[in-house]
Amino acid sequence: MMNVIEFFRNLPKKKCSKCGNEMIEKADCYGNLCDDCDHPAR
Repeated sequence: MMNVIEFFRNLPKKKCSKCGNEMIEKADCYGNLCDDCDHPAR
């Protein structure tokens, strides 16, 4: 059985569904858009 910590380390980086750039994940965020694509002025 795989170690839980090893499992989370091996997950792929989360990517923005609009532009495809890697996202900086936040502890309480389940969104799929990066900060640039989710900016209210766009």
